Parts: sequence; structure tokens; C-alpha cells
Amino acid sequence: MFSWLDYLVRLLVEGVFNLPLSTRVGASLHFFIYDVIKIVILLAVMIFLISYIRSFFPPERTKEILARFGGVKSNIMASLLGIVTPFCSCSSVPLFIGFVEAGIPLGVTFSFLITSPIVNEAAFAILLASFGWKIALIYVLAGVVIGVLGGIIIGKLKMEHQVEEYVWQIQTGQSQVKELTPKERAVFAWNNVKEIVNRIWVFLLIGIGIGALIHGYAPEALLAKYAGADNPFAVLVAVALGIPLYSNALGTIPIAEALISKGVGLGTALAFMMAVTALSAPEMILLRKVIKPKLIASFVAVAGLGILLVGYLFNFIMPVAASAG
Repeated sequence: MFSWLDYLVRLLVEGVFNLPLSTRVGASLHFFIYDVIKIVILLAVMIFLISYIRSFFPPERTKEILARFGGVKSNIMASLLGIVTPFCSCSSVPLFIGFVEAGIPLGVTFSFLITSPIVNEAAFAILLASFGWKIALIYVLAGVVIGVLGGIIIGKLKMEHQVEEYVWQIQTGQSQVKELTPKERAVFAWNNVKEIVNRIWVFLLIGIGIGALIHGYAPEALLAKYAGADNPFAVLVAVALGIPLYSNALGTIPIAEALISKGVGLGTALAFMMAVTALSAPEMILLRKVIKPKLIASFVAVAGLGILLVGYLFNFIMPVAASAG
């Protein structure tokens, strides 16, 4: 898809900067420039398209849709809506309060809260460019499955008493959903492109920079030995390392791309990404404002177990698929 870009960046690095790609500096610089341009292009396109779709699902309408379903269907719908209505950790508290106030079951709310940060248009765009549509699609499906199963389990635990009392007492006013014209939706989508890029560009550059250093300087043998698919503890360590970090999928995907190029298992890298986005410590701190520690611990345990299973599954599937091919 981006072979033309790879060619142009090679000309720039080797022809203008006189740095052969066989050198560590040349390889790192090529990785950095190539990924920055590639990701910015994909971000602009994918964020615009998904934001246009998202304009049909403001928070009020999302709550209305979820309120119509029951049982497992509501968990599935919540996870699917989480794809097109992604949130960052700073918005987890108001969304949680809004869902509870609307009478949406706790388990369904957590299906949304788990899937939404893991799967978003920006992450899908970068995964598509870095690993191809099959891996990108499987990642999306894995995020939905984790959200659905995680929400069902939390719902079965009957932990409504672990929600702070004031949350149940909040009554927010019902706001009318405004219908937008196609032009207004396009303006909304473009504004969203500018807002998201402005909000994440620092994380993006840091992530790509770290990825470039790993790509050029990290020893393949060492990473493959301790973080390769053959190490049974690699996924567990990746998830444990990802939880304390504060970033988003955009900052972690370039790191994952560089790690995979050095021999780290695909499942290990993806598990690291999911842990950072869905189980980051800052999000847990914010959620503590509305739910008690026992429910937070259950949320981390259920979502963490799902991420671990996905990581090990990816590490198992990819070698099998490679040998079969």
C-alpha cells in the first residue's frame, strides 16, 4: 500500500542524508520518517470516515440504543458501539455516570468501557498500514469479544453495590438529539480530525521515536529470546508492563511494530497495546471516583485475563499459519 512512500523515504535517507539503511542510524531514521508520514495520512482518512459515521451516534443516542436491548444482545451492541464511539480515559467517568443514570445494566456499561478504548479508528488505521487488513480485523474482533465476555462476567458478579452511592442519585436532564445535515456531519468529521491529531501528536511522535530506536538498535536475539512467541511468560510480562503506562493505541502501535520486526511475538505486542489502552493506571484512578476498589479490581482481572488469552492465541496462531502457508 505504501511502497511508493518507502521508496521516497529511502531516497531521502540514503540520497540526501547519505545514511545507508544498513546502518543503525539510517534504519532508525527511515523508520521514523516513514511511519510519521504513513500514520498521519491514514489518521486523517480513517478519522474523517469513522467520525462521519460517529456523528450518527452522540452519547444520548448511544444510551437510547443500548436501553432497547437486553441480555447478551445488549453486551454485543455495547461493544459494537464502542468501536464507533471511542473515548479516552478522561471521559470514562461522565460516560459511566450517563450510562448508569439511563438505567443501562452495569455489565453492559463495562462492555462499552472495555471495547471503546481498545478499538478506535486511529488504531485500526495504523494496524492496517503496519500489519495488513487481516491482523487489523482480528484485533477489532478480539477487542469486541473481550468487551462482550468481560461485560457478561461483570454483570453476573452482581456488583452494583460497588458503585458509589451518589452515582445512583444523579438525575441528568434528557437532551434532544439534533439531526445534522451531510455538510454539518462533514464539518464535524473534519473538526474531529484536527482535534484528535492535535491531542495525540506528542504521543505519536514519542511512540514512533521509541519504535525507531528499537528498530535500529535493539538486539534481535535478546528480544526474541525473552519476548518471543516461544516464551510462555512474554505475554504476561507485556500486560504487567502495559498497565502502569499512560498512552493510547497511537503511541503504542509504532512500538509494537518495531518489537515485532525484532522477533517479538505478535500476540505479546498486541497484548501490550491492549493493556496500555484498556487498563491504564490513570483510567483506574478516574474510575475510582464512581466505583469502589473491589469493582475496579474485578474489571482489571476480567479484562486482563481476556487480553492475556488474546495474546497467547495470537502467538499460537501466527506460527501455525506461517507453517501451513
